[in-house]
Amino acid sequence: MPQAEARLTAGDPVKNARALLRYALPIKNDSARRIQARFPIATITSLEGISEQLRIPGSKALGPISSAVRKSKSVLNNDKAKIIADFAPQNKEAGLRAIAALDKSLDEFTALLDAKDKQEIPIKQQEALGFVGQVEEAMVKGFPYEVPAQYANLPQLKGRATVDMKIKLKEVRNDGVEGGNLRIVVDGFNAPVTAGDFVDLVSRGFYTGMEIQRADGFIVQTGDPGPPDFGFREGDHVRRIPFEVMVKGDKAPFYEETLEDAGRFNDEPVLPFNAYGTMALARGEFEANSGSSQVFWLLKESELTPSGANLLDGRYAVFGYVVEGQDLLTQLQVGDLITEAKVVDGLEFLQAPKVT
Repeated sequence: MPQAEARLTAGDPVKNARALLRYALPIKNDSARRIQARFPIATITSLEGISEQLRIPGSKALGPISSAVRKSKSVLNNDKAKIIADFAPQNKEAGLRAIAALDKSLDEFTALLDAKDKQEIPIKQQEALGFVGQVEEAMVKGFPYEVPAQYANLPQLKGRATVDMKIKLKEVRNDGVEGGNLRIVVDGFNAPVTAGDFVDLVSRGFYTGMEIQRADGFIVQTGDPGPPDFGFREGDHVRRIPFEVMVKGDKAPFYEETLEDAGRFNDEPVLPFNAYGTMALARGEFEANSGSSQVFWLLKESELTPSGANLLDGRYAVFGYVVEGQDLLTQLQVGDLITEAKVVDGLEFLQAPKVT
């Protein structure tokens, strides 16, 4: 009888932003997911599960980590044809390059483990998982569903985009920090209308020159152009964004009601508030569809309930994560200046509103 494989418990949610984005890709290739995490639940002996093993002091973790790397290498070798067959035709060359890079990275990972160099393990782990992400991205065959027609008057992001946001601190902090850059991955696969709103505003230069307007140790917020609208004015009206959340197991996002208001208390969003630097659209407390241009970043890994959901999930629309520069968020104060915000990748996925 085969031995059951140890799994991470419900109390150990995924907190890494890039990992959350990998899980959120609209793909169904079991082989690629097994390389990553024995999908749908990360196991101790999986590439994603290595992070948990690294908490164990000394060299006791090296055995399970070596097992994770060997298993991932085995799946890659044995299921390579299945993985390649699932590449989107236009992405096949990129996918093949990613497979080759992953194969090499896993070999280097094995050599590193043989040398018992534990300090380099997290660096190599993230490198390998980055290549896994590239393999999985090559499997995305286009936008997976139709956005409701009533939102055709709003910009939509039919894919993913990367935004760089440069911020200058109004005062040099004690450790000499003067500013820095937040790199944000914006996920239109799971929040096309919310993500489209943000990417459109970035491309218009809306956030460039705007100050940080709230920093209370829990969230950092910006995007308020001031009264009377407190949102982005488009012609003779303020652009309003419907509440939007993709729930695990659903084929398309849920709109215009929070999960709480809809009675879907046990449903889990595909994009949760688990990661430090989770980015979401701000809105009025009692009006789910009052979002416009104000956005916020969560500065804490939210307190989890026993079900694995946190108090913000399903109540505010998450549309992306800070993947580089999270430490800058801890430095930000009211009055710090966004000197530049620009879309550095994925602008081609932004769909302009349809003229009726």
